[in-house]
Amino acid sequence: MKRKTENQMLVIFGASGDLTARKLVPALYSLYAEDQLPEHFVVLGTSRSDMTDADFRNQVVLESDYLKEKLKNSDEAKTKKFAEMFFYQDLGESYGVDYASLRERVGQLNDEKRTQGNIMYYLSTPPRLYETIAKNLAEAGLSTQNNGWKRLIVEKPFGYSLETAKALNQGLQEHFKESQIYRIDHYLGKETVQNLLVTRFANSIFEPLWNRNYIKHVEITNAESVGVEKRGGYYDKSGALRDMFQNHLLQIVSLIVMEPPIGDEPEEIRDEKVKALKSLRIMRDEKTLHDNTIRAQYIASDIQGKIVKGYREEEDVDAESTTETFAAIKFFVDNWSWKDVPFYVRTAKRMPTKVTEVVIHFKSPHHQIFKESGIQNKDNKLIIRIQPDEGILIKFGVKVPGQGFKVERANLDFYYSSLMEAHVMEAYERLLLDAMQGDATLYARADEVEAAWEFVDPILDYWQNGKDVRMYGYPSGTWGPRNSDELIEGEGYWRNPGENLTDDENYCVLC
Repeated sequence: MKRKTENQMLVIFGASGDLTARKLVPALYSLYAEDQLPEHFVVLGTSRSDMTDADFRNQVVLESDYLKEKLKNSDEAKTKKFAEMFFYQDLGESYGVDYASLRERVGQLNDEKRTQGNIMYYLSTPPRLYETIAKNLAEAGLSTQNNGWKRLIVEKPFGYSLETAKALNQGLQEHFKESQIYRIDHYLGKETVQNLLVTRFANSIFEPLWNRNYIKHVEITNAESVGVEKRGGYYDKSGALRDMFQNHLLQIVSLIVMEPPIGDEPEEIRDEKVKALKSLRIMRDEKTLHDNTIRAQYIASDIQGKIVKGYREEEDVDAESTTETFAAIKFFVDNWSWKDVPFYVRTAKRMPTKVTEVVIHFKSPHHQIFKESGIQNKDNKLIIRIQPDEGILIKFGVKVPGQGFKVERANLDFYYSSLMEAHVMEAYERLLLDAMQGDATLYARADEVEAAWEFVDPILDYWQNGKDVRMYGYPSGTWGPRNSDELIEGEGYWRNPGENLTDDENYCVLC
């Protein structure tokens, strides 16, 4: 159901960077092709590069490698009309200069293109510039909402710790109201992440079972087959816990743990997500942290005849680095529904495949009738695949035809690719459109970010300063260090999935 999108201007800071050409402009073109943009819409790019309007249009639209496939299906007139929405303003040598020239250009375009004073600022810059840009916009009178609304989108990472996240929140809130600030997390734009809410709250067969009475444990895997590539300098200061767990994966956890909101209004949903994150049991003592956290780095390995570098051999990585490329955390949630249900979350680079999925492991029936069937320790599972092969899979027991009661597992599945007539928006498409329409449901609030850091900070501090902290190694192309399975209680193990949703290898690490 289409919502109204008001006429507006999108101002992109850092517009000459990779993110604009690789993600933002392709997303805008998809919205344009689907007739989702407002009648009067303008994109004003700004950065420290010396370019004209024509240069900017050529770089991000007409000659962009990232748009080639999309433009194949577009006629010349349509492409030209899209490109004409783009303009450029040079900020000079620094983002800290006076924004008088920017204010003048914004006013000119607003009058000419009738964008009604509505402006969305997208900060595609290093985080250290966020406060500077917000301050300069406010001083130039470009944050006031007397004539049209103003919104500020900031990319991750949002802080490096709880202390820096609080400082950044405070810095931005001095110049923009919290309701104007949109902290983007592209994982929340993925259709299957959003479908977590619908799966839970629109189906009476799931929500009554969504608690400690029926669920044995919850498992979340985020695996990447690539290494750090050209991001060694950034990654060595960040690591897997900051790069993926603190934001993307804890956002997914909050959607699993949250209680039913009163309704579907953005603040009602975000209120429950904050409560969920605040209910995570924070690990503070060294024994708990030692027993429930594992960190590791990928090491050199032969993958299909090709020698792959180890992490410490990557470009711009310290040869004695203790930054983790694998993080596995076991934790609990202290609320009524999830008391004593373990959550297992892992994220890593250089694994066998690229995959992100949630696995809900249900408890066995209290009374096992079919004891001789071989079905023991094969409990029901609900698997929500976020990427790739997006979909939902339920594993349940069925009788094998013939005499007796031999039971095998069967799959009941749904794939988003089966919706041939539906256009499934990519993450940035959905998130940009939501921000244009003022829907903050999928954006993080200040207290939400801080609650996530409150949980993560003690783990990072222990890994940095604790006693008997170990850094394990795992050969590139494997599922992590051997002892990562030891986190799982009982006779369990991680589900080590293949590229297809139905693949369920369940083999031990490095076996």
